[in-house]
Amino acid sequence: MTIHESGEMYLETIYVLSQNNSAVRGIDVGSYMGFSKPSVSRAIGLLKKNGLVVTDASGYIKLTEEGEEKAKRIYERHTLLTQLFINLGVDEETAAEDACRIEHYLSDKTFEAIKAHVRAYGKK
Repeated sequence: MTIHESGEMYLETIYVLSQNNSAVRGIDVGSYMGFSKPSVSRAIGLLKKNGLVVTDASGYIKLTEEGEEKAKRIYERHTLLTQLFINLGVDEETAAEDACRIEHYLSDKTFEAIKAHVRAYGKK
């Protein structure tokens, strides 16, 4: 199943928020991303339909096993690319913004090559 960039952004946001809170609500996602409640509701509905999130009776959102796996992969791409760009001399804000754009379009093969290069030569 292919998820569009916006769906990946929602998964990543839910993952990041869930690292600090045991319960994530749609309002938390909307606030973090700067999106309206209807936009968040629609996106969460699509993620539910694709089996990537579940919601409980109170409206709390939880990643499924598959959703968490995809979210972790997206987050890893984001953090590694951000660090790579910072190591290249890009300021942190620009590095994070560029990483966010690129993370969704980079092939797995290219990302694995970048990851291997950073392990071998990158600064920590």
